Amino acid sequence: MSYCVNCGVELEASLKECPLCNTPVINPKQPYPIAGSGPYPSSKGQVEVVKRKDLGILLSVVLSSTSITCFLLNLFVFKNSLWSFLVIGICICLFFFAFPAVIYTKTPVYAALLADGVAVGLYLYLITFLTTTATARWFWQLGLPIVISVTALIELFTLLAHKFPFSVLTGSLYFFIEVPVFCVTLELLIKRFCHVPYRITWSAVVLTVCVIIDITLITIITKKRLRNEVRRRLHF
Repeated sequence: MSYCVNCGVELEASLKECPLCNTPVINPKQPYPIAGSGPYPSSKGQVEVVKRKDLGILLSVVLSSTSITCFLLNLFVFKNSLWSFLVIGICICLFFFAFPAVIYTKTPVYAALLADGVAVGLYLYLITFLTTTATARWFWQLGLPIVISVTALIELFTLLAHKFPFSVLTGSLYFFIEVPVFCVTLELLIKRFCHVPYRITWSAVVLTVCVIIDITLITIITKKRLRNEVRRRLHF
């Protein structure tokens, strides 16, 4: 014997609905009598995949609205300095960073990296322009050379990754070759900026450690058995 799910009255087995409240009686062992009105949809839906064009529009709207609102706030409310140009500069840099990955994926990778370096250099110059002219020396002797060095090293890393077989081991080798080059360059630039004798100190420690790592990686890469064992144990 069964009971109504609505009012609880006892029901006969042959009844199709409750005689008291007219609630339909459904046998869970039989198909639902009304097609298309079951508890679950008959067809599966799928959320539409977001396209790169949509991400590009969203990114452009967010960056442009941030730039415009900050400029208007600077123009009509906080008028003491041109701080909004710093925000606008950051938005422009972010746009250059995201442009090849989101908006136009056919951009050559070397041109995209060069554009990123130019954008960062121009932003540093904007900081110099908005501050006193007495601090311009840090841009020409420290900021700009560092940006050029980093851009050149990233371009070199990308070139090596494209021209030679690339893996985790070779990528690590390229990385630990470029790290001491950058550290030595950075220390020499700082020495030059501070007007002290050219002499490497802390970068020599980095250079020593990276040389040891590079020799180890070269040994692993050149020895097939070692290379396969490392890949097996590290799962790459």
